[in-house]
Amino acid sequence: MKHYRTLLFDLDDTLLDFGATEEEALINLFKDQQITLTPEIKEQYKKLNSRLWKAYEDGEMERDEVVNTRFSLLFEQYGKQVDGAALEKNYRKYLAEGHHLVDGAIELVKRLSQQFDLYVVTNGESKTQYKRLNDSGLYPYFKNIFVSEDTNYQKPMKEFFDYVFSKIGDIQLESTLIIGDSLSADITGGFRAGIDTCWVNLKKKDNHINVIPTYEINKLDELFRILNVNDNITTR
Repeated sequence: MKHYRTLLFDLDDTLLDFGATEEEALINLFKDQQITLTPEIKEQYKKLNSRLWKAYEDGEMERDEVVNTRFSLLFEQYGKQVDGAALEKNYRKYLAEGHHLVDGAIELVKRLSQQFDLYVVTNGESKTQYKRLNDSGLYPYFKNIFVSEDTNYQKPMKEFFDYVFSKIGDIQLESTLIIGDSLSADITGGFRAGIDTCWVNLKKKDNHINVIPTYEINKLDELFRILNVNDNITTR
């Protein structure tokens, strides 16, 4: 069995339930606009948002363009003109207030931090991600946090991982594993960076890319088996 030393964790939909946090933030945002967030509008938003973030991951759009236009583009579809940047600011405020945990996340990182070096590698806004990490109780278990906004690169760009590796310093790629839910950002990014990958496939989706993850798990606690973690670890 392969032995790992460094574990790179994605945040949203890996350790934090971004879907639950996002829904709560969107409901509050639409309430401000005196509009009910219907299932149809929510689905339209998700399609638009996914398309824009995919363009960002592919280097076709700047992050500011994505976040400051997504709500104006969405409301345009319903004949309403809004200030996209202003709505984004309010959305970020609501988003930062949410820190819903994926089942077993705290127990996982608490135990793993006793045997491995844990780091967060996430795309997103630094202020929002740090607040959510702190509020959720996850923050103390990580040696460092790497957010795309701070690195000037984003997953899956190799430059993002080069930055992370340079800041960690004493790192061996063969004993490094990235753990995340996104095939396009985490699994593709890990492959490009030359490290093993673990796909956190909580919703049992199909793999739609050409890259095969080193491991695939459907529940977080399946990671203990992959990492050969002893059940009799004493808490620090």
